[in-house]
Amino acid sequence: MLKLCGFALSNYYNKVKLALMEKGVPFEEELVWADRSQTLMAKSPLGKIPYIETDQGVLCESQVILDYLEAAYPEKPLLPADPFAAAKVRELIVFMELHLELVARELYGEAFFGGTVSDDIKLRTKKLLTRNIKAFAAMAKFSPFVAGDAFTIADCTALAHLPLISLATKAIYGEDLLADLPVRAYTMMLGERPTVQKVNAERKANQALAAAMRAK
Repeated sequence: MLKLCGFALSNYYNKVKLALMEKGVPFEEELVWADRSQTLMAKSPLGKIPYIETDQGVLCESQVILDYLEAAYPEKPLLPADPFAAAKVRELIVFMELHLELVARELYGEAFFGGTVSDDIKLRTKKLLTRNIKAFAAMAKFSPFVAGDAFTIADCTALAHLPLISLATKAIYGEDLLADLPVRAYTMMLGERPTVQKVNAERKANQALAAAMRAK
């Protein structure tokens, strides 16, 4: 059986986990912290999670994993059959991860982990996010799903990243830079799905476990 390895505090882990659940693919989970241990590095050369273990070997990088799942388990697709429509879904994913989440990640140390981010980084990040969010707004549909009228792997990505970006920007700038988009209503709509409820509940449980470990 396929094994998903990592921890549920990770937005990229939850992106893959939600896709697995939505596709109905049987899988096991193994709790693996990003500790850069030799064991982890043997499975994921940069020490990143998530990764999956399959009968054929190990795969890392969340988008590679999602593309593998679409090819290996086509019974319940999360991509449109039309090649161009599928490419538009992937376009949204790349945009959210490269131009939104990766940029906002500069803020996470202070927003979530008690660190400090320099004023220069905050200023540069806000400028980039403001520009990139405007471009994203022209691409995203939210009708009701991020790519249109069907749930796709772009929604697995959006649910993992967009609320986190909202929280981080509100914590750092005192304003949610995604506030002009219907992210809150969209997140609430997706929150009615049993798969999303399970992902959220297990993320909170993992958060409590991590907090208990830090307190020791």
